[in-house]
Amino acid sequence: MTQTTPDATSTELLHAADPADAPWWRDAVIYQIYPRSWADSDGDGIGDLPGITARLPYLRDLGVDAIWLSPFYVSPMNDAGYDVADYRDIDPVFGSLSDADLLISTAHGLGLKVLVDLVPNHSSSEHEWFKAALAAGPGSPERARYIFREGKGPGGEEPPNNWPSVFGGEGWTRVTEADGTPGEWYLHIFDTTQPDYDWNNPEVGDEFASILEFWCDRGVDGFRVDVAHGLVKEDGLPDWHGPIQLLDASDMSAEAALPPSHEESARIHETGAGPRPPMWDQDGVHDIYRRWRAVLDAQPAPDRILCAEAWVKPESRLAKYVRSDEMHQAFNFDFLDTHWAAGPLRESITTSFRENDNVGAPTTWVLSNHDVVRHASRLGLDQSLPRPNGISADRAQPDAELGLRRARAATMLMLGLPGSSYVYQGEELGLPESTDMPHEFRQDPTFHRTEGKEIGRDGCRVPIPWVRDAPSLGFGPSDATWLPQPDSYGAYAVDQQAGVEGSTLELYRSLLATRRADRMGLGSASWHPLSGGDVVAVVNASGDGARQTLVLVNLGADAVALPEGATVTHASGPLAEDGMVPTDVAVWARL
Repeated sequence: MTQTTPDATSTELLHAADPADAPWWRDAVIYQIYPRSWADSDGDGIGDLPGITARLPYLRDLGVDAIWLSPFYVSPMNDAGYDVADYRDIDPVFGSLSDADLLISTAHGLGLKVLVDLVPNHSSSEHEWFKAALAAGPGSPERARYIFREGKGPGGEEPPNNWPSVFGGEGWTRVTEADGTPGEWYLHIFDTTQPDYDWNNPEVGDEFASILEFWCDRGVDGFRVDVAHGLVKEDGLPDWHGPIQLLDASDMSAEAALPPSHEESARIHETGAGPRPPMWDQDGVHDIYRRWRAVLDAQPAPDRILCAEAWVKPESRLAKYVRSDEMHQAFNFDFLDTHWAAGPLRESITTSFRENDNVGAPTTWVLSNHDVVRHASRLGLDQSLPRPNGISADRAQPDAELGLRRARAATMLMLGLPGSSYVYQGEELGLPESTDMPHEFRQDPTFHRTEGKEIGRDGCRVPIPWVRDAPSLGFGPSDATWLPQPDSYGAYAVDQQAGVEGSTLELYRSLLATRRADRMGLGSASWHPLSGGDVVAVVNASGDGARQTLVLVNLGADAVALPEGATVTHASGPLAEDGMVPTDVAVWARL
């Protein structure tokens, strides 16, 4: 058994402490609720707003500060609600506007703030605007709200450019005009039923400013912005030959992209822009978010926030989204995507603090969400391979025990770092990905548009278990669930973990209580001398210096000794008999 050697940066201050009166969002822990899968009040197998409202005390007791609700708007549900037909009403499957009002007021009464999802890159093809665009025809003001173009080739039978859909297949669909002839094409970076808005049209900007005001008037405390980096497309819509995926490891980073074409190389040289796909991270998005920030800042109630879902690299470009006059938070997907290895984790943490501090923003840590394989399973896979977009029974299976062990340690690291954090429903139970779901139940358009080559996101969206011996594991009053629950989920149910020492649920409750009491989200961060080799070790200190907490994770094969005098307050797993920290275990210790 050995103790690791410090690296050269072991005494470096990573991040200075925030003042004690910093706004709530700088250190908030926000819990993501995927409404279809959290709690079903009426037994139809689909979660709903009354079900959420009834179980909000669970989240108060868990110790989070706010909730984020994935879309609950009127929708044909071709992409589980991310295809919005009406941004100002609730889909009947979830309830009504009065149900939403009650949810918001109940949450506020429990001390929980409420964020809702905003989907501004595209609407549903069932949206009144898009139906009007189809009826009005080429050149009309109605079509100008979306990205319609003439096709290439004789008769316009080829798409306007070569852009694919993130979900598989082409990114363009040709319409049939009112006279029955083949007509223009419309862009849909996602599903065919999700036409992209044209954000060069002022009507689009005015509409979304109005939508923000509508929900602020109903009392919401902020917005998570879907595909925040995708609203503006490069002028001319040039062809692109690199990858554009969002949901697996082959995303839009320069490192992952295929070599650009000659034309793209020339464009990059002229603009100095780097090899960014023309549909992502265009500079024009920032004017949109400056306007939105002004809308929120003008509201009577202060401190309403915007959080960006922006799959952007490098971190310096992501930081542009959280400048002082733009968004408040942006998910740290670089941290989420980092393999279970100490060196890459230290690099991600260092870079994240540096780039966000440069613009005065907090780092927003996250490990799981509704779009990625749950980290209790992801960390049980071969860490030399890219992160998969879903797992099926005929593919390599995670090591469940190893994955959960690492997931608990990763969570302790995340929650021990200054900044804000997001927790995805069920991760506090240690829920694994559903990997044995029969294909006939899969609903993710990614699975269907790629003919099963990409498994997709259904495995992380399965209704969560509340009571082991109840119908649908306590999800609702009947056995119905919109996606089947694995047999293994019963052992993870809330009633099997609540009050049980050492359970993942009680670990989360304890970590969140200490994090809040010690204001760790507002603390400073410095490398501890133990940080190096296979160890990540950060000292989180209060602004007044009265409290110093060592946040240490051992990712190596040998156990690690803690500093003399350190008192362990939390551990993600059992320590060795001599008090050393074993492999894949994290601790918080007072110094």
